[in-house]
Amino acid sequence: MIIQTGQRTDIPAFYSEWFLNRIREGFVLVRNPYNEHQVTRYRLDPEVVDVIGFCSKNPAPLIPHMEELGAFPQIWHVTITPYGRDIEPHVPPKEKVCDDLCRISGRLGSRSVHWRYDPILLTEEYTVSRHIREFEKMAARLKGYTESVVISFVDLFEKVRRNFPEARKVMKEDRLVLGREMAAIAGDFGMTLRPCGEGEELAVFGADCRGCITTGLYEQAVTEQTGNRLRFPKSLPRAREDCACYLSCDIGAYDSCGHLCRYCYANSDPDRVRANRRRHDPASPFLIGGPMEGDVIHEAVQESWVDRQIRLEL
Repeated sequence: MIIQTGQRTDIPAFYSEWFLNRIREGFVLVRNPYNEHQVTRYRLDPEVVDVIGFCSKNPAPLIPHMEELGAFPQIWHVTITPYGRDIEPHVPPKEKVCDDLCRISGRLGSRSVHWRYDPILLTEEYTVSRHIREFEKMAARLKGYTESVVISFVDLFEKVRRNFPEARKVMKEDRLVLGREMAAIAGDFGMTLRPCGEGEELAVFGADCRGCITTGLYEQAVTEQTGNRLRFPKSLPRAREDCACYLSCDIGAYDSCGHLCRYCYANSDPDRVRANRRRHDPASPFLIGGPMEGDVIHEAVQESWVDRQIRLEL
């Protein structure tokens, strides 16, 4: 099975000590974000966890501990965008994050690490032409360290409108210009452009529109690191109707990411984030807080999907 860590918060950036403690103790407790007393217990055991997925804007705190994570194949999505402190107030300098992506790739391999340039948003400062220039500079730096770059255009969820009221929808004309140019640049630097939840409109430029965190990409990472193949169940839930991404079994929590990016869909209010972070205990099996009266804990059904059939080369 696959454990995800990054759809609700940035665990490598802010909760590495907690995560390592969970690995050492071999389990984690996760609250259902829509029913706080419904708790799932996941074993963190390489006998049943085939790959761990990380999504981070600052992987640096976890990098010194990669040896300890070595029993688990990993897939990393590292977000590097051109925005400044006005939009991403607590994200490290882009040059530093680029270097960290390269360090992870040097350990795991270029097919196990994906660069995310998302979400794309347009302002008077961050214009179409500036995005294209910045994208090309980053692609040149990351050449050879990843074969995949993910893009998406900002989604104006209610949370985003409240925290970033000046954000505006990226219109189709601009999406097509950006998609065309970025697909060409990605190809020049040995990467495939993968739009995230954007339908098929960029496929005409050579973009792979099937999804950015698909079962095929998980297997690609596992094979690169271990030589194993995965045999997935016939039916797995999709993250969205318009892509084939698989994002189940996330151990994070909403309203807990300290980056406080203004476009973030996972944080509803900065004050709530700060309050939750004060409740974090690195020794707790829960990311935020601890046990509560009325909790009902159930064991996740977990099994390895590694294909253990012996294949004879003909």
